Amino acid sequence: MKVLLIGSGGREHALAWKIAQSPFLSQLICAPGNPGTASLDKTENIDIKANDIDGLVSYAAGNDIDLVVVGPEEPLVLGITDRMKEAGIKVFGPSKAASQLEGSKAFMKDLLAKAGVPTAFYGRFTDIETATQFIKENGAPIVVKTDGLAAGKGVIICETEEDAVQAATDMLSGTSFGDAGAEVVIEEFLEGEEISFFALCDGQTVLPLTSAQDHKRAFDNDEGPNTGGMGAYSPAHVMTNRIEEIIIRDHLEPTLKTMAAEGYPFTGVLFAGLMLTKDGPKMLEYNIRFGDPECQALMLRMEGDLLDILDKAAETRLSEVLTDISWSKDPSICVVMATKGYPGPYQKGSVIQGLSQIKAAQVFHAGTALDDKGNLLAVGGRVLNVCAKADDLERARDRAYSALKQIDWPDGFYRKDIGWRAFCKEQKAS
Repeated sequence: MKVLLIGSGGREHALAWKIAQSPFLSQLICAPGNPGTASLDKTENIDIKANDIDGLVSYAAGNDIDLVVVGPEEPLVLGITDRMKEAGIKVFGPSKAASQLEGSKAFMKDLLAKAGVPTAFYGRFTDIETATQFIKENGAPIVVKTDGLAAGKGVIICETEEDAVQAATDMLSGTSFGDAGAEVVIEEFLEGEEISFFALCDGQTVLPLTSAQDHKRAFDNDEGPNTGGMGAYSPAHVMTNRIEEIIIRDHLEPTLKTMAAEGYPFTGVLFAGLMLTKDGPKMLEYNIRFGDPECQALMLRMEGDLLDILDKAAETRLSEVLTDISWSKDPSICVVMATKGYPGPYQKGSVIQGLSQIKAAQVFHAGTALDDKGNLLAVGGRVLNVCAKADDLERARDRAYSALKQIDWPDGFYRKDIGWRAFCKEQKAS
């Protein structure tokens, strides 16, 4: 099979790494990819950006692409799946209508209400007066979210009513998140442990995958601003068979059924962000793609042919391969190395060295590029994903952090406590 993978981040490098292992793969083209994807066997990069829908459709149509796999959310929300199908090209990813599940938090919350999925009490607002009234009626802590896409940063947990009003004001005015904040969703603050759970869907069938736990804050001890994710591990230490059953029964299956009934069946990755409250799992939000950096941790544990399964899902044949994915019992961990200043302003172009020395960990590239001399440069906020797997999480963590020490990049930083919740649980148990 000749496959086109869209995207350029760490998630896409991890997906490319896994797809490249398939015996069915003849060639993998990454658009635009990164230096990490370019180094894989049977893989090449092409200079077409992930949001260049016309360019991507034209390339796929003119180059005998058998399957398109879409990594990031932006091209999905822009309708790339519809465009590919109109051109007669097989594609794995939700339609533009179904992509509203991530593209609009207001849409998502309304859908959860229709489906009867447990979630936080909420309101949606386009003016600050009614938003302020809602905040004062419900008190703090309270959560303020942009309706539209904000690169994983459009969620603000506000400890006071004043902070919430300011956050809503900044969003609605366009000051903080531009058009993404033209409408805001304000919802109750849920207490508990947050987890990520993933499934593949083909509009009819749900194939549960596994869990992970992300670390959103920039700095150790969950301090600092929210980011796109500074690290993850899999499986989440709080996940049990019973909780997984509840998530599938009360969250994923009703969502899939309701979307089909509403006329926009969901094909793609269903990424559920949930809070494990004292009243059971409650949905925080859905995403329509693999998480980043959760995907990197998942790919290290996945056993089976990812390409074949994605192909079957694109053909509404997921029921044929429900037993074709299994998961290593060994946990995995991913630590993100970011440019100093991230998620705020940062400098691009610093040189990274030392990756060739790393043997006991897998490094996935995110915001990297090569200069004319072949030097590896940091050109993004989140730049490298250092991942490891072992027979227990502590050994996996040690392998990842040992690898990080081998990287010579003075302008980079990383959290030193990825997986801390799991280790706290182990210490309490002992």
